[in-house]
Amino acid sequence: MINVTKTYLGDLEKFKAYVEKIYASGWITNHGPCVTELEERLQDYLGVRHVILTCNGTIALQVAYRALGVTGSAVTTPFSFVATSSTLQWESIRPRFADIDAQTWNLDPQLIEASLAPDTSAIVATHVFGNPCAVEEIQAVAQRNRLKVIYDGAHAFGSRYRDRSVLAWGDVSTLSFHATKLFHTIEGGAIVTSDDDLARQIRLMCNFGIADVDKIVGLGINAKLNEFSAAMGLCVLDDIETILAQREEIAARYTAALGGYYDLQIVQAGARQNNSYYPIGLRDEEQVLRVRAALNAVGVNPRRYFYPSLDTLDYLAPQQPQQLSRELSQRILCLPLYPSLPQEVQRAVIDVLLMESGRVAEAV
Repeated sequence: MINVTKTYLGDLEKFKAYVEKIYASGWITNHGPCVTELEERLQDYLGVRHVILTCNGTIALQVAYRALGVTGSAVTTPFSFVATSSTLQWESIRPRFADIDAQTWNLDPQLIEASLAPDTSAIVATHVFGNPCAVEEIQAVAQRNRLKVIYDGAHAFGSRYRDRSVLAWGDVSTLSFHATKLFHTIEGGAIVTSDDDLARQIRLMCNFGIADVDKIVGLGINAKLNEFSAAMGLCVLDDIETILAQREEIAARYTAALGGYYDLQIVQAGARQNNSYYPIGLRDEEQVLRVRAALNAVGVNPRRYFYPSLDTLDYLAPQQPQQLSRELSQRILCLPLYPSLPQEVQRAVIDVLLMESGRVAEAV
């Protein structure tokens, strides 16, 4: 089965060379040389002040909430991966949903204030499918209401807004470096911030609150990334421009063939997306299920990202219904997109979708 993504592994000999260095030093965790090098290279590549690597993107969100002192409730998006809201609930912060923008599919800044409660202390927004949020409008809402801003940037590696990394916005941005992401460390994540004091605090929190061998300065957890994962990240980072270029080429072929027949996500004005996913909006859930079955029949496994809408989850109830998110989640389907995707497979996917739309396939 062809899935929506395939893990990019990079050059095996280069990875072996890093592994040999790890074996020679015996240093496999606790902020070793590979982690240090990867953090420094990511800071340079992304153009941000601090990148703190973590063992996954979920723990990155949880540490970010605690470091920023988020309590009570937070306004967030119902159209995202479940970790965006479950991490809030796990930290005893009540998610309060605001609906999405019908075109960008991100949290609608015009709807945030209507969802605020007296105990709301933060906005947690997702750059959905790597499409940058309306960061300036969200910042204005946050300033008016004295709220912290955390961006779930799990999909946003390489995405830019106004010619700089979108990860530079907000009090904190978090990343997932899971193997399914366009940049990965097998498992892993990161916290990005421009605040020096906050970065120091986050580093302590990620290491049990231990300042040195004889000093514990506060509450912490084990959120550290290991050396083997960092070595994979270094190998993938070497090829990141090729990865992004190939993904852009594949996405452009989908858009040229399907753009007139299916709803596509509109990129935020002033932004550049990273083509981390290729989602399309179909007419309704019935059509989604029919298309998925047709694609399965030709060996392709699309995914219903993101379904269901998070405001429908029982453990987060009661919630006000977020109609745009609920409607979109029922009719969304993500198509295969990764650098080694065979063009004949993409052709088959397009053919199925054009046949569904009642059109005759044209050359890609």
